Amino acid sequence: MTQFVSKDELRARFCAALSAMYRSEVPLYGDLIELVDDVNAETEAKPEDRLKVERHGAIRLGKPEELVMISRLFGQMGMEPVGYYDLSTSGVPVHATAFRPVTAEALAINPFRVFTSLLLPSLLPDDLRAEAQAILAGRDIFHPRVRDLVSKSEIEGGLNEVDANELVEKSLETFKWHDSALVSRDVYNRLHEAHTLVADIVAFRGPHINHLTPRVLDIDAAQEGMSARGITPKQIIEGPPRRNCDILLRQTSFQALTEPIRFPGDAPGAAASGSHRARFGEIEQRGCALTRKGHNLYLDLLSRTAPAIDNAHHQHNLAEAFKSFPDSYAEMVEQDLAYVEYKLVGPQPTSPTPLSELIKAGTVALSPITYEDFLPASAAGIFQSNLNESDRSRSASPAAGEATREYFSSLLPMPLRDSFALHEEIQKRSLTKLEAELGYAL
Repeated sequence: MTQFVSKDELRARFCAALSAMYRSEVPLYGDLIELVDDVNAETEAKPEDRLKVERHGAIRLGKPEELVMISRLFGQMGMEPVGYYDLSTSGVPVHATAFRPVTAEALAINPFRVFTSLLLPSLLPDDLRAEAQAILAGRDIFHPRVRDLVSKSEIEGGLNEVDANELVEKSLETFKWHDSALVSRDVYNRLHEAHTLVADIVAFRGPHINHLTPRVLDIDAAQEGMSARGITPKQIIEGPPRRNCDILLRQTSFQALTEPIRFPGDAPGAAASGSHRARFGEIEQRGCALTRKGHNLYLDLLSRTAPAIDNAHHQHNLAEAFKSFPDSYAEMVEQDLAYVEYKLVGPQPTSPTPLSELIKAGTVALSPITYEDFLPASAAGIFQSNLNESDRSRSASPAAGEATREYFSSLLPMPLRDSFALHEEIQKRSLTKLEAELGYAL
């Protein structure tokens, strides 16, 4: 009987290989990892924090066929599409999903996810749209062996050791940086003029990984640490304010690198004749997943936050706006704002007791369920911090019906999962286990 490498193990190997490749391509990324390790060493960590592993990467695809194949590839690594993000409303001409593990068990083994954007060609001028689509139609971002091995795995139910290692190796070809543009300088400039991300998506052989993200336990310290180490951070930390009980996701990044590129016709051995900004470093601090009610409250309070141009004032304004958001897990659970796991830690009650009383008595402890997804406004903020000023000030028009969850979902070869449902399922399983231990329904 053939022994298959598990999807979780395949994902872990891919994550490690991708990290090693990216560190060799972007030396500043190594400095970022050292900073995160230093900050985490000064912060009390819990086993479930799952440090020392990148939490996510990000790529940008150009056409639906690429999305289909990347879905099949990630599927062999136990990563399913979760959530829908329309960034066009923030002036970024893409919509996206995140491929990630979906069970608590798989997340505990390796939580790696890839934020995967797809170009919205309807946001481009008519003539440039046709040209961009013609360029994309002529490229194949996948090594032939990746297609072969993914098909083999789908048919046979998995891959053996040799095939699994080859799939990891050949998959890296899709994510590596190519400094030679597919297009002429003139075409590149016109793509770039439409939007920096359009040039990034269309003008190269593949969707080079544009960042990898480690998890930090104190993102405020990391923000200060970047400046102290000569790494230029983005102006503000995206997401909710600093709290006793972290919620959702806080993110910061360093500015995209200006990297030399070559155009067709450049003389062999000559210096590169152009430059491109695409790849940057990012750090994230993850907190508790919120219910739909909690998430809506977050969005409402975020919309009420007074604008600021520097991080100190922004964090102050956030803290003021979020004073009405409970800062204890017990209060958040009582108001149905957050997802948690329940654990029996005290003596069993002698008679059936409401859950709220068990929590107040300390008989049942609450453990926050880590938010495993993304925030559209934060993602757009990270993207925009690495764009040209003209791109940052540009607001996108509606994407002719393409920027919808339904349309994006129709492109995928598997169901688009709902992040709220996945977090809620983890909570329900925890509650079911607690009821079994207590011997009565709560």
